[in-house]
Amino acid sequence: MVFLCFLFMDKFLKEIEEKLKKQKKDLEIQLEKLGEKSKRFRNGYQVNFPHFGEKEDENADEVSAFSDRLSIGLNLEKSLEEVNSALEKIKQGKYGICEKCGKKIDKERLLAFPTAKFCLDCKNKK
Repeated sequence: MVFLCFLFMDKFLKEIEEKLKKQKKDLEIQLEKLGEKSKRFRNGYQVNFPHFGEKEDENADEVSAFSDRLSIGLNLEKSLEEVNSALEKIKQGKYGICEKCGKKIDKERLLAFPTAKFCLDCKNKK
């Protein structure tokens, strides 16, 4: 019976790991569209400044577009960081454990939100 439980967990972790790897690849593709990998920051990306032209209104559009791209880039980087953290926890055998209380996070929560760091009880107590 214990053996079947380990088989199920192994299959579950492989499913989650594949989901996370796909998400990581998608995030990296989106980040590469906004800029390039930063040489200064280990997992960061440098958002490219758009160039629309030399006129004053075009310059204002460039600043506005860059601001939007920067915000999107930061959100994508944060998501990528969470995915990398979850993948590392899988490697270390610590995946699915609440960072606050140390209890197991429900499988349904992990399937819906593979980067979850907290169980629902701890998440709702914030």
